[in-house]
Amino acid sequence: MPDAAPYPFEPSPARGRVLVFDSGVGGLTVAGEIRALGPRLTVHYAADTGFFPYGDKSDEALRERLPKVARALVDAVRPDVFVIACNTASTLALAEVRAALSIPVVGTVPAIKPAARLTETGTIGLLATPGTIRRAYTARLIEEFAAGKRVILHGSLELVKLAEAHARGEDIPPEAFAAAQAPLFNAEGGDEIDTIVLACTHFPLVRGQLIATAPRPVSYIDSGAAIARQTIRVLPENTQSGGQGGTSLLTRPPDETDGITRVLRRYGFPDVQFVACEPNATTSADAAP
Repeated sequence: MPDAAPYPFEPSPARGRVLVFDSGVGGLTVAGEIRALGPRLTVHYAADTGFFPYGDKSDEALRERLPKVARALVDAVRPDVFVIACNTASTLALAEVRAALSIPVVGTVPAIKPAARLTETGTIGLLATPGTIRRAYTARLIEEFAAGKRVILHGSLELVKLAEAHARGEDIPPEAFAAAQAPLFNAEGGDEIDTIVLACTHFPLVRGQLIATAPRPVSYIDSGAAIARQTIRVLPENTQSGGQGGTSLLTRPPDETDGITRVLRRYGFPDVQFVACEPNATTSADAAP
């Protein structure tokens, strides 16, 4: 398992069962933050590998699928809290998932508010998936928390694929990471960016590569630590836990996925199980451009 980064807060004594959910392996960054803050929690992980990636799916397909998948996964492990470690899913269907479950649901919000506090030039880059970029929810966050700031947005599915490949241990040339973030710096006003929001949970997996290939020093921030703190806050009282857990759930049989089982084991989730979910009537052919 990769070494965990130092955590800037005192660990919580909270106990309970947490299920962290994403379309792929990006949510492992959030699971790591939750484990660091709550070492006594039982943390499980779920990836909707049967519908990955979310960033190129239509809004209608995701709204139809997400509540069904959430119910199936929660039924499988019975957590106390369900964490949607995915900006695309959270900005689109957080309310629908909450309505489908009877336990607290924590969503993922792009770290626009802390970025607005951190920037000194007043120009922020937002690196996300195309789905998160086009959401009205994202626009409202910018309007509410970054009023008076310039926010330059770029949606990259390529960076999601690079992050997944990196997590599998593939050797990715630095030029690929430079190209994936270049549109931010090349945009009008991009030469003033000093802070970049990583608004996809996959992207912190390659934070080091982004830092190394940026044309100049900038700060990269994400919402992982904030999600961990919120998870602790919403835990029901009198929950119990047996430790770190380790069960991981996939919506496609593990032998049909591209190396994800190996990645999950590297990150401390050795028990990989398949959970069948009702398929969408909308297929990938109906994905939004």
